[in-house]
Amino acid sequence: MTPHLAAPKGAIAETVLLPGDPLRAQHIAEKFLKDPVLYNQVRGMLGYTGTYKGRRISVQGTGMGIPSANIYIHELIEFYGCKTLVRVGTAGAIQPHLRLRDLVIAQAACTDSSLIPLRFRGQTYAPIADFELLYKAYVQAKARGFPAHVGNVLSTDTFYPEEKEVYRPWAQYGVLAVEMEAAGLYTLAARFGVRALCILTISDHLLTGERSTPLERQETFDQMVELALESVVAS
Repeated sequence: MTPHLAAPKGAIAETVLLPGDPLRAQHIAEKFLKDPVLYNQVRGMLGYTGTYKGRRISVQGTGMGIPSANIYIHELIEFYGCKTLVRVGTAGAIQPHLRLRDLVIAQAACTDSSLIPLRFRGQTYAPIADFELLYKAYVQAKARGFPAHVGNVLSTDTFYPEEKEVYRPWAQYGVLAVEMEAAGLYTLAARFGVRALCILTISDHLLTGERSTPLERQETFDQMVELALESVVAS
């Protein structure tokens, strides 16, 4: 056990899906996994282990933002031996060609967090996805006809920015969307030598102000989870 995960050794699979919302973790476990078992509810951060197409899979809520997510990611890797971690979450589009309910497979993650400057003494580090996972996700998305885009994302620490145009420079350099955890996940994965990927659903558009309905979010969230599961099974 760790301070944040009450699971005994062996209760968590080597492959873990990481939604921010613990209730989404519950939804994934109940809808997609066979015989899911609850292994954690410390601080309400639900975690389950079951199987998908014969492969043992866990799903663990992480909370919002890099500081919260990195606590769980660190403990999953260092204390439970997890080897493949896939974040499944939502993002805000900052490119005009993206549409609500599109999927973004994050090839890399910029960040405005102090995560990288602190670790690298003020220098720049570029957190990137595992290529095999990314490639498998792209192939699986195309095979299923899912509207998926591969590219850079921004992991921000600020959900409500004071400046309306704060994301414009990122958009000018081709960043696709804004979320809050991918850079932390990719950095820790690199540090510990494990595989990581972030797959996102566009839930709102920061240029147009469009937002998806609860039903639309649910339907596309399931597409994203299916894509994540099929990608790890195929890799």
